[in-house]
Amino acid sequence: MKNKAFNFVILIIFLTFLPCVRLNALSFTDLSTAMTSIFSEFASDAEGTTAYRSLLIPVGGRAESMGNAFSGLCDDVSYINYNPGASSILKETQAGLFHNEWIADSKMEALSYTTRFGNFGFGVQLNCFYVPFTEYNIQGERVASNYYTETILALNASYNFLAGYDFKGFASGVSFKTAWRGVPDFTDNNTNEIRSFSGLGQSGMAFMLDLGLVLQFNFLKYFASRDPNVRIGFAAQNIGVGFTGLGSKSGFRLDDPLPTIVSAGISVKFFPFLTVAADIKQPLNLLDITNYQIFSFSIGADFSFHENFSILTGLEIKGGNPKISVGGEFEYKQMRLNVNYTLDLTSSLNPVNRISLSGKMLLGDRGRAKVQEEIDKLYSEGLVYYYSSEWEKAIETWEKVLEIDKRYDPAILGIESAKAQMSMIQIVRDTMFFEE
Repeated sequence: MKNKAFNFVILIIFLTFLPCVRLNALSFTDLSTAMTSIFSEFASDAEGTTAYRSLLIPVGGRAESMGNAFSGLCDDVSYINYNPGASSILKETQAGLFHNEWIADSKMEALSYTTRFGNFGFGVQLNCFYVPFTEYNIQGERVASNYYTETILALNASYNFLAGYDFKGFASGVSFKTAWRGVPDFTDNNTNEIRSFSGLGQSGMAFMLDLGLVLQFNFLKYFASRDPNVRIGFAAQNIGVGFTGLGSKSGFRLDDPLPTIVSAGISVKFFPFLTVAADIKQPLNLLDITNYQIFSFSIGADFSFHENFSILTGLEIKGGNPKISVGGEFEYKQMRLNVNYTLDLTSSLNPVNRISLSGKMLLGDRGRAKVQEEIDKLYSEGLVYYYSSEWEKAIETWEKVLEIDKRYDPAILGIESAKAQMSMIQIVRDTMFFEE
């Protein structure tokens, strides 16, 4: 444990001075070897033993730019991949398109949509991971070319319970997911002819669900904003089983375990222009709970220099492969675009790999802003009546507020105060035998 702590300190020192170091190909090779050696203790013997590894690949965009420290932030449609409880607290309806250039010509594509009705939110995401699959015969000749694919469909729903003005509620949700692993047909060794349905026996399908919870509140907040400055999230992802052997001689059977993960995250908005988030994730093997991997840690930051432009950066320490991400996000009219580059410190500086792009359409808030304006207007009118000692009119006006939002705490407190004032005046009148 002491060695791991020492290695972590070494990493922080290295990252601090990295911008000051001029790297060339040879020095980076030496550095990569050193980093691999340092982080080898964080690698697990159980790494790579789960099926559907694409579930661990980020779709890209804002979440990856923040080092995947997103379980406790989840402020855009990417929440589907991190915490299913967040759809009921998003400000606006969003449709997103994601593209991630992974490694070795593999790619991840995703299409997402989410919306919200009051305190109820739901979303859907379809993503596909694919990599070229080329088959060669024993003479080294290419005889077949196709794609290995993993396709996942997720349906999400969540509700924000007890949401009010002071206490923002706790949002809990669930996502139901189904996955298909497509292995292309291969050829006959003797004839070099493709054998129909030969890949079906190695293909597979899986059924799983995600559970999530998000808490929101204000803490040490020194700037004016209706939004809470602290979020805490908890999630359990990929709880389920997979099956394979469809159409094979061995028959239908249980597949390797899914990459189940339990995570906890927090995000804090220290200033209007700075948000910091951190996550810790623990992989689990539901088929053998004693065979687990080492936890991972990530941290990210969002520097909003302008309301329409942000710089994001993140660090993820996962297994023996630490990653640094840097991205930019800007908004134009109803579009929000993100460009991200992730550097694997035990990989290479290849600028082609590890680039992700995302585009999100902001489709409005279903009139929630107008409703809030009406509430603010009525509440202000009630204040005018209150300070004019017109208690009954103040109460009547604030009751209209509660018809719109029954948990609007300022109106509730205002009504209680107005009734207390009326009661006190009545007591004074009764004591003094005052008659109008």
